[in-house]
Amino acid sequence: MSQPFYTKLAMVLFSIICVGYLAILGQTLLAPLLTSFLLSLLLMPLANFMETKWKFKRSLAAIVSVVLMIAVISAILFFLANQLTDLWADWPLLKQQAEHSFHDVQGWISATFGVNTQKQIDYLKDSTSTALATSASVLGATLMTLSSTLLFLSFLLLFTFFILNYRRVLFTFLTSVFKEEHTEKVSEIVKRIQYIIKKYITGLFLQMFIVTVLMIFVLWLLNVKYAVLLGLITGIFNIIPYIGIFTALLISVLITFATAGVAKVLLVIIAFVAVHALDGNILMPLVVGSKVKINALFAFIGIVVGEMVWGISGMFLCIPYLAMLKIIFDRIDSLKPWGVLLGGEDKPAKKRKVYRITKNIKLEEQE
Repeated sequence: MSQPFYTKLAMVLFSIICVGYLAILGQTLLAPLLTSFLLSLLLMPLANFMETKWKFKRSLAAIVSVVLMIAVISAILFFLANQLTDLWADWPLLKQQAEHSFHDVQGWISATFGVNTQKQIDYLKDSTSTALATSASVLGATLMTLSSTLLFLSFLLLFTFFILNYRRVLFTFLTSVFKEEHTEKVSEIVKRIQYIIKKYITGLFLQMFIVTVLMIFVLWLLNVKYAVLLGLITGIFNIIPYIGIFTALLISVLITFATAGVAKVLLVIIAFVAVHALDGNILMPLVVGSKVKINALFAFIGIVVGEMVWGISGMFLCIPYLAMLKIIFDRIDSLKPWGVLLGGEDKPAKKRKVYRITKNIKLEEQE
């Protein structure tokens, strides 16, 4: 006898609440664990290559893969730190230019809206005193964030090594925990998830690199100060769908306003819109493709919920793990409606676009 709909709905809602509560409770452990799983998928081809071609032991191949990952991340952070050092060295000049731009805006507000300068200054003083009153709590929160970040990175490196080292044990467990008649389907799901997520993460990092180079070039053409720093920030934040690009735009607008004034800010906004349009319509289909077929509504909901539960790491993890859920839902009959809900509308097949660079080099849209 099948259960009534309201019983199934209550069970689903109760399960979601329990999973959400456990996710919040176990953030310190689960966030680096799930992130390391994605990184392990990315590093797995390198580890396999070292094991088969160079005859490395599995543990040694895992260690070398993690060390290379640390080297790449350290190089990026070192470069970013150098750019931030230049910004800090120019801080007195930056402050002076910001005050000059602020006085111009202040005069425009007085002339346009009739709000005199004294009222504007009083409002700013009230805001400043409130900010200063909470400075101690901000400092404490910063120290807590720093310690949490170090703990996250430590767990991340350890989990990545262990998953790479024991990946065959984990695969055997996943295929053996279900009944024998389901072994083939489970194996196919695991391989499909591995393929799609690896393609997605690789494409995401390639997209980040291209967007960074494009933004640096465009901002350099516009003679925007700190073009390299702003381009790098844009590329990194672009990993977070929808929200990241607007955060990078806000940072770039504030720095440009302080260094060059309102006219240059408008040019920067136009540049961001142009690069974002190029990214969404050409780069995404070329380097990422539609492998992660999650509709925009649930992608956005996932990002918001991810941020509420785990912060920045939750925003980054939500899309690939929603894709994993969709793959699982699509292959289990009782869960197929949930897969339909997460996915986009079925569109008629169309010919993939091909962009020819040279006679022998061409770029083709991914599936």
